[in-house]
Amino acid sequence: MHIAVAGNIGSGKSTLTRMLAKHYGWEARFEAVDYNPYLEDYYKDIPRWSFPMEVYFLKERFKDLLDINKADHTVIQDRTIFEGVYVFGATNKEMGNLSERDFDTYMELFEQMMQIVRLPDLMIYLRASVPHLIANIQKRGRDYEQTMQLDYLENLNTRYEDFIFNRYKGRVLVIEKDQTDFEHNAKEFGSIVDRIDAQLFGLFNPPQPLPKGGESENL
Repeated sequence: MHIAVAGNIGSGKSTLTRMLAKHYGWEARFEAVDYNPYLEDYYKDIPRWSFPMEVYFLKERFKDLLDINKADHTVIQDRTIFEGVYVFGATNKEMGNLSERDFDTYMELFEQMMQIVRLPDLMIYLRASVPHLIANIQKRGRDYEQTMQLDYLENLNTRYEDFIFNRYKGRVLVIEKDQTDFEHNAKEFGSIVDRIDAQLFGLFNPPQPLPKGGESENL
């Protein structure tokens, strides 16, 4: 199986990915955030570095998908190629950081890749408010994230909502992150595990349709 964890910067994706991998014995796959050769330059000059950074992420996520497709065990992935395109790439385009020419080239690459990959078996979406994201970003203290603009995070959140509730066609489990401390509260983590079990393994728990209007079941 392929399990994905989606969510904005600072929502807790990597933490939840590690915890679920340990609980289930799944293989965890993480984004190469600390090794992307463009990321630090990107945060210093977003328009200049948007296209090479997005193409680098697209290339890396596609490589991960090819490896996941070959795996004979369950893999849980921290962020997917889909949100990379529909959230981050689209946000950069909307903000004028990607030209029409660059974005068309980027989308053509993505569409070619989509011909040979499939959707994850379950996508877990960590839904968080901008104040919650900012608090987490400040807490973890990555230098290149501290200069991030508020409107950038707000635009990403808007794109995530559109991606999850309007564009993505696969199975989604929504976790309201502002109200959940799964890292430090074993009961709340257990509640997430119960919901995942129901989605993946429950004989009498068929997947439920996404709620209308972007609303989700709270933990």
